[in-house]
Amino acid sequence: MNIRSRQDAIVRSLRRAGATTIRELAAEVGASRRTVLRDIAALRDQGFVIHSEAGRGGGLQLDPQSMQTTARLAVTEVFALLIGVAAMRAAGNLPFSGLADAGLAKIERALPPDKLCDLRRFLACLHVGTLSPQQDLSDMRPIDPALLPAFETAFLRRLRLRFRYRDATGRKTKREVEPQAMLILPPLWYLVAWDPAREDFRHFRMDRISAPEPVEGAGFRQRHVPFADDVCPYGDLPRRTGSRPRAPAYSGSATST
Repeated sequence: MNIRSRQDAIVRSLRRAGATTIRELAAEVGASRRTVLRDIAALRDQGFVIHSEAGRGGGLQLDPQSMQTTARLAVTEVFALLIGVAAMRAAGNLPFSGLADAGLAKIERALPPDKLCDLRRFLACLHVGTLSPQQDLSDMRPIDPALLPAFETAFLRRLRLRFRYRDATGRKTKREVEPQAMLILPPLWYLVAWDPAREDFRHFRMDRISAPEPVEGAGFRQRHVPFADDVCPYGDLPRRTGSRPRAPAYSGSATST
């Protein structure tokens, strides 16, 4: 188990058992007594009230009214929530948008400063528009769940991204590109990247990407992506919701693949 999974398992065990011992918890989660003690201290820091009694018949007990008071969401989890709301808003299908925004704002405020900084940098790469009605969606597939964590590493550390790609004809190739932006055109999602082999920007449909892998040591510089005026940055979305953008287009020779 990783740290987060182990601590979640400890909380579940305490809620179920009512009272238990460090030894029993260590056996249940497959960790040492010292590791479980560190986990208990960390859970208390997060807001859980865990009582302990020493001696024979003693042990640990979780206050039934206890709950976590600090956010443990990863940057990618918050990002996924935000872009889900952004996609629905761009598609004009977001009832109760005020409540959704208020809830997301509370989540963001609970993030530690370093995670909030990463989230803002990640969101700065996000753009939103409206898909052309002529777009063929017949071959649309689910997006690989491994893509967003790989994006987080590649975008925040400015590393090249290597992946397998299936183009519109079904031909499969291996690509290594410099990720510059993400583009939501509901229901399609695109990676916008600089392709060194072609010396140009390219759209890569995310549902056609598989086996994404950041390339360690292969950094790159951030480039200005020439989006059309009617493709709006994520940060501009609330004040642009009344507009109906056309299909996105790059000035210059960038193409979709």
